[in-house]
Amino acid sequence: MNRLLSHAGRDFPASIVVFLVALPLCLGVALASGAPLLSGVIGGIVGGIVIGALSGSSLSVSGPAAGLTAIVAGALGELPSYEVFLLSVIIAGVLQIILGYIKAGIIGDYIPNAVIKGMLAAIGLILILKQLPHLVGYDADPEGDESFF
Repeated sequence: MNRLLSHAGRDFPASIVVFLVALPLCLGVALASGAPLLSGVIGGIVGGIVIGALSGSSLSVSGPAAGLTAIVAGALGELPSYEVFLLSVIIAGVLQIILGYIKAGIIGDYIPNAVIKGMLAAIGLILILKQLPHLVGYDADPEGDESFF
C-alpha cells in the first residue's frame, strides 16, 4: 500500500490530465454512435478503473477510440434495444478479462493484417465523409445525419 501512495503526488495531476483528454473522446464516441452521453462517461470511468486495477502495468493505456464509433453504431442498429446492447458489452468485457488472464492475446497474431487495415480504412472513410460537408461550408445539419448524401 505504501508503494501505491508514494507516487500519489505525481499520479493525481497525471490522472486529471488523462481525464480531461479522455472525457471529450468518451462523449464523442457516445454521441457519434447514438448512445446516451452518460454512457460514454460511465464507460470511460469504468474502463479506466478496471484497466488500472487489473493490468499490473505502470504504463498501461486505455480509453476511447474512434473505431468504437462504427462498432457501437452498428451494434445499436442491429440489436433490439439499448439494454440488450449493454448486456452484450458486459458479456464482452467479462470475456476480455478471462482471455487476458489466460494470456490469449496471442490469438491476435492470427488475424490477417488486411482485415485490420480494412477496418481502419473504413473508419477513416466514415470520418472523412462525415467532414466533407463541413469542409465545403454546407452545414444544413451541423450535428450530422445518418446518411452521406
